[in-house]
Formats: sequence, C-alpha cells, structure tokens
Amino acid sequence: MTFVEINFDGLIGPTHNYGGLSLGNVASHKNAGGVSRPRAAALQGLGKMRALMDLGLRQGFLPPHDRPSAGWLRKLGFAGGDEAVLAAVWAADPVLLRNASSASAMWTANAATVSPAPDTRDGRCHLTVANLSSMLHRTLEAESTERSLRLIFGDDRHFAIHAAVPPRLGDEGAANYMRMAAHHGAPGIEIFVYGEDQRGGFPARQNIRASQAVARLNGLDPDRSFFARQSDAAIQAGAFHNDVVAVANENVLFAHEQAFEDKAALFEFIARHLPQATIIEVPASVVSLQDAIASYLFNSQLVTLPQGGMALVLPEEARETASVHGWLQELVAGNGPIRALHFLDVRESMRNGGGPACLRLRVAVDEAARAAIDQRFLLDEGKWEALHRIVETHWPEAIGADDLGNPSLWAEARAARAALLRHLNVDL
Repeated sequence: MTFVEINFDGLIGPTHNYGGLSLGNVASHKNAGGVSRPRAAALQGLGKMRALMDLGLRQGFLPPHDRPSAGWLRKLGFAGGDEAVLAAVWAADPVLLRNASSASAMWTANAATVSPAPDTRDGRCHLTVANLSSMLHRTLEAESTERSLRLIFGDDRHFAIHAAVPPRLGDEGAANYMRMAAHHGAPGIEIFVYGEDQRGGFPARQNIRASQAVARLNGLDPDRSFFARQSDAAIQAGAFHNDVVAVANENVLFAHEQAFEDKAALFEFIARHLPQATIIEVPASVVSLQDAIASYLFNSQLVTLPQGGMALVLPEEARETASVHGWLQELVAGNGPIRALHFLDVRESMRNGGGPACLRLRVAVDEAARAAIDQRFLLDEGKWEALHRIVETHWPEAIGADDLGNPSLWAEARAARAALLRHLNVDL
C-alpha cells in the first residue's frame, strides 16, 4: 500500500505581529516591537508551499485562527461587543491584547502530534491536539485547532482526533516529536523529546508525562516509543523546541551534537529497531549551538523526493551563516542520503522565531485516507493561486506595535479571515 506524506502548513494570519511574547525564543525577543508585514509573511509562507509542490510533494494548509480573540477576552471578564471588548483591553492591559492578537497558530508543527496508521493499535492515523500551555498567547489555540482538525480529518474510518491533554502538563505537539521508519508506510518508531526546567533559566516546554499521555492516546506500541530528554544546553541556548536542534525523516536522523541529554541511549534504541538508520550529527566544533539556532539549520524540512533521495528545505539564514553553509556544502558533496539543498525566504516567520519546519504539520497517509481528507484543504495550482489572490487583496501590509490597538486593524483582520472562509465555504 502506497503512503504519501502531506505537509499541512499554517496560512499565516492577518494579525502577524512582533509581540515578543515567547520566553526562550531568541528571535521573538530580539524583534519585539518591530513592524511586521502580514501580507508579505503569508505570501512567503505560500511561496514555501508552492516550492514543495514544485518538488512533487503533497501540500495542504490549515486556516488562521480568529484574532484578536474577543471571545477569549470575555472569559477574562471584559464585556460587550467585540470592538468594545478590544478597546477596553487595550486601555487596561495592552499586553493582554497582544496575547489575544497573536498569529502563532501559523506554526502548525505545534498543532498536534500525528502518528500514522502503521504505528497505531487500530490502524488509523491518530492526531492529538497540543495544549501549548507554557505560553499564554498559545493557550488560545487548542480549541480552534481541534475544530479545524476535526473538519479536515473528519472521516473516523481513517482518522482519530484526540483533545489536548490537561494543561498543567505542557505539550507542544510535533515540534518535540520525531518519527523514523524504513519508509512512510512501514511500521515506525516514535521519539518524544521532553525537557526539564533549570532554576533561573529558560523554561522547558514539553513535559514527559504529556509525551507519555500522547503516546497512549495515539495507541502506540510502548516497545517502539522512546522518550528522550532534550539537553539543558540546547534549551538555554534558545532551542525552545526539539525541532530547533534535530529533525528526522524516514531512516535519517539529522541532529546537532548537543541536542540530547543522553544521546547514546537514543541512538541505541534507533539502531535496535531500525538497523538501516543513518544518524547525521553536526559537531559543535564546526557549528555552534548559537549558529545552529540563529540560522535554524535544523528547523529545515527534511523530505523524501518522489524521484528518490532526500532534500533539506532551509531558510535563507542558513545560507547566510558561514559555518552552517560551509558544513552543508560538505554534506551534499558526500555520498550520504541528503543530496539537495533548497533555500527559501521565510524571513517574516523567522523574525518571530519560526522556520520552515515550524510552519508545517506532517501527515503520512495511504491513498484511501488521503481521499478522505477534506479536499478544500489540499492544494493544487488553482487552489494555491486562489489563496495567493485572497492574501494579496485582504491581508494588512504592515503592523506596528501600537497598531494592535487600532479598531481599523481589528476590522481589517476580521474581513481578511472572513474572505478566506467564504472562499472555502467553511465556518470555523
């Protein structure tokens, strides 16, 4: 049975802004208060989707959430119509409105953890929504994400959707998870990466009990699941998710030397269950953690091409960082599994701390399950062009720090999302 991997990218929402809300995310804090370009951001994201399609890969998307979220603010005691609520919040607590305006749902690697059918007890693809409880602005996402996933993957013959685990157990979704297998349709091993908080440092966002709960909810074989601790050094350097220092695809693990606290145990597990695996480890003496994180070398998409072989889809920042680019040139010149590099401009997302891998959720399915997906969210050339036109027509051009309190921006953002939903003929 033929399996394909579909990348579901988040369509970057019309309130994309630099709020600096994400503690431990170096880029987010560095660019806090800057002027964002929502239209350019969404077009860059669509450009990435098109580039993957041009490589022969399947591409889908998830719609942006409703922002600013007046409904969430009402739960905090603000009353009245949407504009009255938003105006009252801006006057009383601008930081709270920045949280309610975040477009962070664009990073769909944090939407859920996806276990494909060959790995699960009941032979269905399981998706467990992430609770994202470690950052206030991201706690808004789980409910809307669950609605979207239940719409897109609503056929319970092929898919099982699980609500988020309780919020005290932080779960950040596929950004702290890797799957390896001989190929997408083969039984795989699933690697969950968690962190532990250190006194006075950046917080660890993935709780081991949350990862264990997701493994149970997704119906995984305990013998083929591994829980790896992310290194303290990586977290404190700004690797707030594992996908900032490691990525896996089929039988290849691509990781920084300092990604894991006990890499020997992880590598032994991989070798035992997947003896044909290739582990590509980048030495810290060649690429420092700081350069890896600044360039988002490992937040690239590692993909299998239809014609065979693997490619890395990287941000332009990886080409512009000398140590990273030099090492990549040696990588593709060798005889290893990664033979091609594709550099893309996703600078608006990068300035907020999200690279190519942050923007996508990987879903591996057979052809019957692919046909059961809501086709409105699977792209072809015509659908891609329609999204491009909607963004060019409706998305705001720029948002400064004080613009989040402007009623005209609230109206523009609502109108932009409404235009998209009308086009899709959906109510989310």
